[in-house]
Amino acid sequence: MERQVGYATCRSIADLSAQGAYGVADPGGQIVDSCNVDRSLVPASVLKIATVSAALAILGPDHRFRTEFYLDDRDNLYLKGFGDPTLVSEEIIAIGEQLRLKGLRRVQTLYVDPSAFALTTQVPGQEDSDNPYDAPVGPLSVNFNSVPIDKDAAGRIVSGEALTPTLPIMIELGQRRPAGRFRVNICAQGCNPDVRMAQHAGELFRALLQQGGTPVAALGGVRSVPAQGARLFYTHQSRQTLTEVSRSTLQYSSNFMANLMFLACGAKEFGYPATWKKAEQAVHRELASQLGEATADAIVQVEGAGLSRDNRVTARAMLQLLTRFRPQLELLKKERGAAVKTGTLTGVYNLAGYLPGGQAFVVLLNQQVNNRAAVLDRLSRQFGASSPAPSRQTVSVRSRLGTEK
Repeated sequence: MERQVGYATCRSIADLSAQGAYGVADPGGQIVDSCNVDRSLVPASVLKIATVSAALAILGPDHRFRTEFYLDDRDNLYLKGFGDPTLVSEEIIAIGEQLRLKGLRRVQTLYVDPSAFALTTQVPGQEDSDNPYDAPVGPLSVNFNSVPIDKDAAGRIVSGEALTPTLPIMIELGQRRPAGRFRVNICAQGCNPDVRMAQHAGELFRALLQQGGTPVAALGGVRSVPAQGARLFYTHQSRQTLTEVSRSTLQYSSNFMANLMFLACGAKEFGYPATWKKAEQAVHRELASQLGEATADAIVQVEGAGLSRDNRVTARAMLQLLTRFRPQLELLKKERGAAVKTGTLTGVYNLAGYLPGGQAFVVLLNQQVNNRAAVLDRLSRQFGASSPAPSRQTVSVRSRLGTEK
């Protein structure tokens, strides 16, 4: 019966979908309408639903990311990150206040320890562009590894954010640009990611510590915490829980947040340092626990954001995932009365979530024409509507993240 329904509905959207699939399931998970439901396709950012589902289970909804600060007897400060995606200027100002309350009065040299990650490559599928959605990820990543640049007609460069001081890295990245306002990722002109992330984090921490009254004499770049002679001075726990981070990840389609969550899953299950392989194995194992091995095998995930074209899903697997994810549907963005997650790459236009009538749905269009909104409209009309209650948004990170990819 399902095959007959699928055949009929494929014909009914033939004008919209030359290469794709879709499916609709009732709240119990029973597929009520489908087309090419077992075709393996590129998911793009709808894959973030799988990442969030696994992370909430592995790490826990109340999980908070940590950053450690070590001090030696020469007043050298070592910053050791573990992939906190929320280290923005506002958070670093709060960290500086805590360091001062604990007695930090001066810093001789500030070092960044990146040893919690061991990434042989940056994000699979990431392109070499200036856009923030192509920013690198690392264990100590600040302001989403992007910088706001405001350059006037005379060539003067200042920070484009009130709470973020003008940093040397902004001058460096802004020199070849015309006048205007920009947000670019810190590797916009090519870089060694570990070195550039240490530069960016060091400059921002130094500026904000000094702004708060704690002088920092020098930056030392990358250096691991010494095995002897340095003590753990302060451990910072992110003020946002994983639930709050997940909401921002889904509603703003943050590649940066999704991949740091993905890597955190691997580190939790298999220990630090975090690697892509550990993350892939941990998330697959958790999805197999949630959905069964066969369904998890239909979700091929080499990174957490959906950037790679090596990722794959089927409409059937996505519907089963959405049935499991239903208690967290309020984390999704509301659009046309539906709770949705979009997914976009060149030649990929996908949509997944919950229709106004409450049914789970997925639209996977791997084609050059973006007809997903029209397919959603047809599905919404077919299955009726009573709009779900709107959800609250706790933070806005859109300006630091760039356009969805």
